[in-house]
Amino acid sequence: MNVVGHTWAVDLLLNGLAMGRVSHATLIVGPPNIGKATIARVFAQALNCTDGQPVPCGKCLSCRKIVSGNHPDVRILDAPDQALKIGQVRELQRELALSPHEGRWRVAVLCDFERATVEAANALLKTLEEPPSQVVMVLTAAEADVLLPTIVSRCQVLSLRPLPTSSVRKALMKQWGAHPEQADLLAYLSGGRLGWAVQALEDETLLARRDQHLDHLVSLMSQRRVERLAYAADLSRDPALVREVLAWWLGWWRDVLLLVAGSHVAISNIDREAILRKQAGQLTGRQAQRMVKQLRTVNKNIDQNVNLRLALEVLMLSLPSLAS
Repeated sequence: MNVVGHTWAVDLLLNGLAMGRVSHATLIVGPPNIGKATIARVFAQALNCTDGQPVPCGKCLSCRKIVSGNHPDVRILDAPDQALKIGQVRELQRELALSPHEGRWRVAVLCDFERATVEAANALLKTLEEPPSQVVMVLTAAEADVLLPTIVSRCQVLSLRPLPTSSVRKALMKQWGAHPEQADLLAYLSGGRLGWAVQALEDETLLARRDQHLDHLVSLMSQRRVERLAYAADLSRDPALVREVLAWWLGWWRDVLLLVAGSHVAISNIDREAILRKQAGQLTGRQAQRMVKQLRTVNKNIDQNVNLRLALEVLMLSLPSLAS
């Protein structure tokens, strides 16, 4: 199995299968890129593996078809940044009403279900209330609280937690061939999300963008109001980019707060420790806390149709003035 960590969750699913107690619906929650979809796929393999063991072999035709997305009884809806529509749910329901074609179970995996429209979520509720026999559904989401309570109540809920930094580092070197220094940086930056670390290892532009965003942050703190407002205006034109920028900035200010407080918790941006310590020496804990709070507020407001440019302008003007 290509699952690192989260042993308890995998064991719970596979032990239930071995004992003939398979939940018709499971909700896996946790931060992005933490392994939710990977566990869902492994469970789908286990349900239809022809090797006859609870742990999927990964080699039989059924396991290989699921990995390639070609198994007729396994439907995986995983479209990043796209809302799940009611039409897709209706089509899925028609498929689930049929008997399995090749395997023992019909399996539906719906990733990032928090992006489903209200109509789609309500339509799926009927299937969860009256599930067809030999059907297993696995939903994933960042948090259970953002879904309809009626959906959550009908699912077995598994809450994944970030992996230890040491586990991410070890996996990157052993399974993906990362160099020790590279694995160390990615492990700390990942915040325990192995999926993100692997993505960054394979796509160098992720770290390049991160460097650019952090350079902008450091530079803005030494610039005048006019430069800060101009940056806010440019950034506000791309909400997706705003999310990316705010994520890196939030990690930066978390590190500053840790250093100001003298915490023994490790910082994430280990390759920029010198400038972080310099800033921490110039700021108070209250200033760092205020920036963390404001960044979280702006990030939350993106989904609430606020005036994004105005929110970013307020954020830029709140940045402490520090020498670069």
